[in-house]
Amino acid sequence: MIASFSTAQVTQLHSERRKKPLRDTVTNSLRLYLNQLSDHEPEDLHKMFIEEVERPLLEAVMEYCNGNQTKAAKYLGLNRGTLRKKLKIYGLN
Repeated sequence: MIASFSTAQVTQLHSERRKKPLRDTVTNSLRLYLNQLSDHEPEDLHKMFIEEVERPLLEAVMEYCNGNQTKAAKYLGLNRGTLRKKLKIYGLN
């Protein structure tokens, strides 16, 4: 069974969120990634990005929902079938 977030973890997450919005972290990470490519051209950047972000999103929401797929699907704005498919893709089922 997946455990829920502890109070200390939630407090730490809130503190980090106040320091720097998520979009800033994403922007900085993408800039670093693109700068590290040197002369190589990125391929399937959108797909790579979505996969890098979607997996931890699903993991965190499933943990928060104690593995309850119905609740997690509701929180994510997905139907349960779509969530189950995504969990299977990432090996999180």
